[in-house]
Amino acid sequence: MNLAEIQIEVQIDDVFAGRVDPGLLSASAAAALRHQGIIGPAGLTVVVTGDGAVRRLNRTYRGVDAATDVLSFGNEDQDGFVVGAEPSHYLGDVIISFPRAEAQARSAGHPVAAELQLLTVHGVLHLLGHDHADVDEKAAMWSAQAEILCGLGAPVIGPVTEPEH
Repeated sequence: MNLAEIQIEVQIDDVFAGRVDPGLLSASAAAALRHQGIIGPAGLTVVVTGDGAVRRLNRTYRGVDAATDVLSFGNEDQDGFVVGAEPSHYLGDVIISFPRAEAQARSAGHPVAAELQLLTVHGVLHLLGHDHADVDEKAAMWSAQAEILCGLGAPVIGPVTEPEH
């Protein structure tokens, strides 16, 4: 992958900044892109924010008035509420709720960093067209997710419970 042709921006709300490693999220997103054969030019943004922001986005764009762990908005889904790469090559935005990630990590007994890696990879796979609405789609997505996370040496390679979204 020519990293000069891949733009991954990580935005972390100030309140969570000291608790999130942006390099880990960027590397996780890049690994997902590489695994899926995306070589550029392409860009995406990973945002780590709170439940309130995620709930507002979920309500506005999906009609679901609840917070969730991760949302993915492909470039065609919205008008670019996150500033990223050139629109013609912009894949979209992955929005992660830090409080949800933290709670899920605590419940599963693994580090929040591992949960953030999982949610980043999961979100990027959604941007690239993966879904888990039926058994076959879910098997393919979970397999890709596990391969990517194993390749990163991540301590968690799949969700302990079904993702909330």
